[in-house]
Amino acid sequence: MEARVDSPPFDNSQMDGYALGAHHLDGGTFPVGRTLPAGRDPATVCPAGVGAEVVPVMTGARLPDGTAAVVPVEDCTSGSFVPAGGAVTVPPTGRGRYIRRRGSDLRAGDVLFPAGHRVSPRTVGAAAAQGLDTVPVRRTARVLLCTGGDEIGGAGRASVPDANGPMLRALCRRHLIDVAGHVRTSDDPEEFARALDGAVREYRPTAVVTSGGISHGQFEVVRQVLEPRGGWFGHVAQQPGGPQGLAVVDGTPVIALPGNPVSTAVSFRLFVAPVLGEVPATVTARAGEPLAALPAGDGRCRFLRARTEVRDGVLTVTTVGGAGSHLLAQSAGADCLVRVRAGEDVAPGEVVEVHPL
Repeated sequence: MEARVDSPPFDNSQMDGYALGAHHLDGGTFPVGRTLPAGRDPATVCPAGVGAEVVPVMTGARLPDGTAAVVPVEDCTSGSFVPAGGAVTVPPTGRGRYIRRRGSDLRAGDVLFPAGHRVSPRTVGAAAAQGLDTVPVRRTARVLLCTGGDEIGGAGRASVPDANGPMLRALCRRHLIDVAGHVRTSDDPEEFARALDGAVREYRPTAVVTSGGISHGQFEVVRQVLEPRGGWFGHVAQQPGGPQGLAVVDGTPVIALPGNPVSTAVSFRLFVAPVLGEVPATVTARAGEPLAALPAGDGRCRFLRARTEVRDGVLTVTTVGGAGSHLLAQSAGADCLVRVRAGEDVAPGEVVEVHPL
């Protein structure tokens, strides 16, 4: 959106002091006029502007016509304000000193807040300074999470805890996405379909994010339910996180992520967070070690978990843990993903693309 008015809307004083005309800038002793407080129209105090008299002005006061500079009261010989009709000695002062110029913050018609700007207390203040009571904002995305499988969360010897559910909730918080609800999947397609359809009707989320059940096994319930409804399930040219899916349920987009924990986390950062939430800007850094690409002809890029540090003033990345998509604990110390392009090994010191986590 654009600024309605200049900010500041008029030249004003940065200090409590005296407004000087051009003929006062060399310094000297001058008569003192009436005081101009902040909020008072200078035309009612000194209609002709700054004349022979210097004008006592308070911080924020609109400056009289002809003001060439403001000298702080403490820099004058008296050290305090002299009553009107008296005289004050002021030092030589540079033109424009302690004047907040009209439009020095922004001009009417300038971009006030760009698209994607995150509202902060300073945003509220800047909007209020423009006389705005409201500003258009994008509603925070609300997602329905869907994780599970018969092996997830059970008590048997072949069961494992649900790591992806809590991790996805934390990722949503990290990227400013609200969680509307959470559906647990089983390996029964009909049961999953009922649960998913019911949750979408109940929560009316912005999108559904699923984890697992999208590959080529016998119990890929997400794919089995959504592919016949027109969903797409395939592979993207990356590792980890190759299997991906997209579908629609009752008008709600479904983003189907792979189920291995690291693949889930990497896919969420690359495909979900930038669309539904907020992510730090992608940067470049120097490789702190050799980074191997996948074998020639594979065609996939790699996203390695890594940490950044500044070495000799240069942002440098080194990998953290192994490359396996199940090595979740080993990836916990990473603060970024570093991209290794298909077929392009990276030597130490070469520039790489870094996605902060």
